[in-house]
Amino acid sequence: MFADESTVMELLIYAGQARSDAMEAIAASRQREWERAADLMASSEAACRAAHQIQTALIGEDEGCGKITVNLILVHAQDHLMTAMLCQDLAKEIIALRQERSA
Repeated sequence: MFADESTVMELLIYAGQARSDAMEAIAASRQREWERAADLMASSEAACRAAHQIQTALIGEDEGCGKITVNLILVHAQDHLMTAMLCQDLAKEIIALRQERSA
């Protein structure tokens, strides 16, 4: 069974949005726009949750039995989600450091 192409694309879009918003939040923190940075991180986290829900559904369909055929686009989508999650973690730390430094 293949993961539906639209499902994989949705995973990619949400993961990309999560990463993009986290990077934008870092840029906002450079300008000391704390509220904007917080709003962007909230948006990033919402997009990541949506992507994670899709990932969880795919894992559930697979049931750990290899029912979902793994293809390059699915691997790519998973990579984007992982990168977005790491970017969020780093963004939180960078923003916190900048806030501490500006106080």
